[in-house]
Amino acid sequence: MDKRVFTIVYGKTFNKVFGELSEDHKRMVLDKISLLQDDPYYKSLRTKKIKGHYFSSVSMDVRIVWQFSGPQEIVLLYVGHHDIIKRFKKNKK
Repeated sequence: MDKRVFTIVYGKTFNKVFGELSEDHKRMVLDKISLLQDDPYYKSLRTKKIKGHYFSSVSMDVRIVWQFSGPQEIVLLYVGHHDIIKRFKKNKK
């Protein structure tokens, strides 16, 4: 039985950047998206809210940027290396 409670919506920018990741990073991102569907605050995701967006860890270097778009829906906005995420946060002030 599948107990997923959140619907995941993939944003255009997320899809574009995801396609540019290495195969290893893609696999890790997909694994973390499964955790995100079950529980956005799962411990290993290390989810933090900054300036209205949520940031979850894929690895020490890769993050997923997302937001809630309803009580049971998550929109994935961006995925990338930690330095790219810093620029994303700066541009979204």
